[in-house]
Amino acid sequence: MRICGRVAAVALISLPTALAVERAVADSASPSASVERRAPDIDMFVSMAGRCSTLSVAGRDFTCTSVAFFHSLGGRSNFTIALNDPEDESHIISFSGEKIQQAQNNLFELSIDRMLLNSRERPKVDGLPTPAVEPSSGICRQIGSFATQQVSTISCVAIDGNGRKYELQFQSDGSPIKVQRIRVAELAEEEQRGRVITAHIEQLRCRHKADAEHVLPRDRTSYILRCMEEE
Repeated sequence: MRICGRVAAVALISLPTALAVERAVADSASPSASVERRAPDIDMFVSMAGRCSTLSVAGRDFTCTSVAFFHSLGGRSNFTIALNDPEDESHIISFSGEKIQQAQNNLFELSIDRMLLNSRERPKVDGLPTPAVEPSSGICRQIGSFATQQVSTISCVAIDGNGRKYELQFQSDGSPIKVQRIRVAELAEEEQRGRVITAHIEQLRCRHKADAEHVLPRDRTSYILRCMEEE
């Protein structure tokens, strides 16, 4: 079930999805992370509009109209792209790494150690999609500065442990980028809001299903609960 279709076309990636990406990274690094969830710690979110002259995922070519960047207090950074995939509205990839180098004022480099891959087939945890984590090696280079809110190009190349190659060449449309500083409290509120919306829409879907199947009033409550548990 998709909450609101292609949310990424507006802001590329929602904060709930960013939280899921951050959780997937934590789960891959710590066996106990899936049992004791750490509080989300994303502190900066950036959205950049433009076009992808190159966007290749394991030999398949796609297009895109924006790139997002987010950074966590733990030091991990991600360049995230929602693919214009007519077969999968949930197709999102992230170039992820921890080692950053600022060679010049307008040159930002991120060493990639994993790719995060999301699609409609991926499972959900607490109503949020959980991307697959693929150990990888590569680099992303950004020309421009978040401080000046101007980015001209982003280029990324990475190869995962199975030899699959991921490439990105992105050109900004010249508009100022959108930089958002985020408090942990705001993220917790956003995550809770996402879960409430998911549960509400799922309940409506099950109510419509009950109507379509002419479920008797006395059986509606138990039917709807079973329907929601099946998702």
